[in-house]
Amino acid sequence: MPAWNLPLLLVAAVVLVACSNRDGDGIHDPYEPMNRKVHAFNRGIDAHVVKPLGAGMSGGEGSGIGSHVVAGLGNFGSNLAQPGRVVNHLLQGKPGPAARMTLRFLVNTTVGLAGFLDPAASDFSLPEEDTDFGQTLATWGVGEGAYLELPLIGPSTQRDAAGRVVDLVIDPMRGWLNRDQYLIGMGARVASKAGERGRFGDSVDSILHESADSYAQTRLIWLQHRRHELGEEGEHIDPYAE
Repeated sequence: MPAWNLPLLLVAAVVLVACSNRDGDGIHDPYEPMNRKVHAFNRGIDAHVVKPLGAGMSGGEGSGIGSHVVAGLGNFGSNLAQPGRVVNHLLQGKPGPAARMTLRFLVNTTVGLAGFLDPAASDFSLPEEDTDFGQTLATWGVGEGAYLELPLIGPSTQRDAAGRVVDLVIDPMRGWLNRDQYLIGMGARVASKAGERGRFGDSVDSILHESADSYAQTRLIWLQHRRHELGEEGEHIDPYAE
């Protein structure tokens, strides 16, 4: 994408998410009928693809070679995402986290064997400080907009959906890696998510496949967790809590 298109994309993202905001602290879900159809599709994918894949990758007990492979893939994918997080920290006016995440990326890329290991956290006290363009928009005062459930991706909002698009555009790794290398990195991130599904299987099952209304339960838990993460709501609910 030409560089001159980026400001237009940012403006479009802001306009998109600013046009529809939640009322007070409630849930703004004008697209619920469509969202429920997407949720049913995602539940089916989870039951027939993600859950079996996650169980196989986690090694059954969360230990052994399967779990080490998942951990390595997760570290590799996360390391490739670090430059994009650095950009977002800078856009949020946070030079401290940006500097720490730059150092973390350099350590794990070199000492950590291209990111498959995480010596930055274990030996250098540089834990991951995650962020994204959705959080950047929130920092700029943009409202979360309507609740959305996206195919394959899951719960989101208009603000976070726009943020995902911008994150792909501003990710420096897109320019540093060729197409095949970038797709391998994206594949590693997907594989690590499947591994997480295996490790938190009971909790995810209780929400997606055992609750009376899995859509409403997923929506409530995800929104409360995301709002707490962004400092927009005081109560913290861990979606993976037992």
